[in-house]
Amino acid sequence: MKLELALPVLGLLLCVADTVAQENPDTVAQKNPITVVISKTKVTLTCPFQEHVIWKKEGQKLTDTDNIYEIEEYVSSKHDGEYACEATDKDTRLLHLKAKVCESCEELDVLTVAGVIIADLLITLGVLILVYYFSKNRKGRVGSSAGVHPRGQKMVRPPPVPNPDYEPIRKGQREVYAGLQSRGF
Repeated sequence: MKLELALPVLGLLLCVADTVAQENPDTVAQKNPITVVISKTKVTLTCPFQEHVIWKKEGQKLTDTDNIYEIEEYVSSKHDGEYACEATDKDTRLLHLKAKVCESCEELDVLTVAGVIIADLLITLGVLILVYYFSKNRKGRVGSSAGVHPRGQKMVRPPPVPNPDYEPIRKGQREVYAGLQSRGF
């Protein structure tokens, strides 16, 4: 009886605890993270704060500007590390940046990639239909061409019915099967 009362109370406590955990400042920081855009060798970091922002790398102050920080020629050994953007009200967002960039990379949009995949599927389907069509037409001409063997195993025909090897055993006949004893299993 007490267990029936305790389960709804426990459920209510879990809901209240979940609501309190969602208002945690770390959870709010996860909703508005620093965004990163990589284009060839240029890396752009955008802070979610709209007011005056101080950018820091490994605790060292970088710039005192707006909410966008750009690295024109990104070199991983020089620029990898932990970046922070700090607002005037001391609210801070952290980001550990480790990126790989290249000069000769080409960016593809989603429609181009989807078009290539769909075209590949259609070409594969066309080849499949052609193979099916031509293999279907060859089945009728298999026996007429020289040097072509029919598919499947060759069937060995059994001997004709009046063969003496397959005669039934008569009750009085004991010559062939005289030595066989019935075994009880």
